[in-house]
Amino acid sequence: MSAQTIRVVAHVIAHADKIPQVQAILQKIVAPTRQEAGCLSYQLFSNDGSPGEFLFIEEWTNENAIAAHFGTPHIQQALAEITPLLAQAPDIQQYTLLA
Repeated sequence: MSAQTIRVVAHVIAHADKIPQVQAILQKIVAPTRQEAGCLSYQLFSNDGSPGEFLFIEEWTNENAIAAHFGTPHIQQALAEITPLLAQAPDIQQYTLLA
């Protein structure tokens, strides 16, 4: 892994009564995202202690790849479907490896 890549951590929290729907939407975007140019790693996790919390840990080649990701049809559709099912807006942060 290169120090030049960008890591993205996205935290998603579902309404308690919408957890299965949110999980299904999130799982549906994993395979097409892994096929995108610039995607080096795209992993989805659930919080063992809090079933409605999901976390994406991603690695991208550069900012352009991340921007293109958010413009893809599968992400646009997922965002439209998932927004009313969430307890709060997703928290999406970018990180660069320092050491």
